[in-house]
Amino acid sequence: MATMPESPDDADFAEAIASVESELGTFYRRVRTTWSESAVAVHPSLQPIGYKILSALVQHGTAHVGTLGEQLAIDKSVMSRQIRMLEEFELLTVGSDPNDGRARILTPTPFAVERVTEVRARNRHRLHAVLRDWTPEELRVFSGLLGRFGAVAEAVNPER
Repeated sequence: MATMPESPDDADFAEAIASVESELGTFYRRVRTTWSESAVAVHPSLQPIGYKILSALVQHGTAHVGTLGEQLAIDKSVMSRQIRMLEEFELLTVGSDPNDGRARILTPTPFAVERVTEVRARNRHRLHAVLRDWTPEELRVFSGLLGRFGAVAEAVNPER
């Protein structure tokens, strides 16, 4: 149960937190929309979570299924279903680890790398358009605050 603020400073802090919560909600909705649009731009039937997996593979290269799932905080059953779909769409290949035949290694296909790279370029262009009126100093402050928020949020409530 939430407690009521005891002083004007507490009320001011609570009001500021409510404003942050509202803005984060708006921001998260926009991110989800961007992921959905990005997924469809890669393949018409690709789901946003599949795009998240594929994007990580394109960014970091080959990865073990379990390791990637842990890094992205994705349940094993969801990873399994998405990998099957990504394979069916010819966006990744699944191979065996030569050092451990039980481990599966994921590799994005050249087509996937091409499509994800194009989508990222489009998203970067969109971000440039959104932020074009910001000064470099404002962008550095914004980036720093986002980094600080992410680090503290991870420390307070780690996903893994």
